[in-house]
Amino acid sequence: MLPRLQFALHGPLRAFSTTPVARGTSSIIGRAPITIPPSVVLTQSPTSLAVQGPLGETSVPLEPYMTLSYPVQDTLALNVEDSANKIQRQMWGLTRTLISNAIVGMTEGFSKPIYLVGVGFRAALEEDPRGQLEGGSGMRLGLKVGFSHTVYEPVPPHIKAEVPTPTKITLFCTDKQKLGLFAAKVRQLRPPEPYKGKVSWSLALSPVIFLSDSRD
Repeated sequence: MLPRLQFALHGPLRAFSTTPVARGTSSIIGRAPITIPPSVVLTQSPTSLAVQGPLGETSVPLEPYMTLSYPVQDTLALNVEDSANKIQRQMWGLTRTLISNAIVGMTEGFSKPIYLVGVGFRAALEEDPRGQLEGGSGMRLGLKVGFSHTVYEPVPPHIKAEVPTPTKITLFCTDKQKLGLFAAKVRQLRPPEPYKGKVSWSLALSPVIFLSDSRD
């Protein structure tokens, strides 16, 4: 009875720790330095940072409270005026990630594979009869994904698509966001079926899409 009475009078015991509580006045991602490859040229303006590399040129918007510095040669550091401000801290990490992605995109680019796993599932890259109308690239993907007809998806001009095998599609783009949007659009051509297990994800670092027409 005594332990129960002590619990009722004083409440549950609380763990004690001497570790100071982090107040979140800095951004772990934002304060990380960015390595600049020799083939990349950065041009700063009051509102943006232009990134030029072997694969093209792009720009990342900068907020007025952001400052760029070069503490070491070929190294870029991003800072904000008030790291205790929640909005500035959030934009700090976001902008740093956008700059890093822009540098990688202009030097190496991003790729994303899509695998079609299912009975009769096939993909083919062919010329689009509509050509470059409506901003197309003149190419399209012909997908057989379990329907009675072939599904066609035009490939945008900023996306490079390859079909090395009938069950694999490789997408390439210098913009990580646009690449992900188009890959998601292709995936929606055959939406996941949660009850029959028609779609599963791989353990790769970047999302790899499986379209499956059979149960596990």
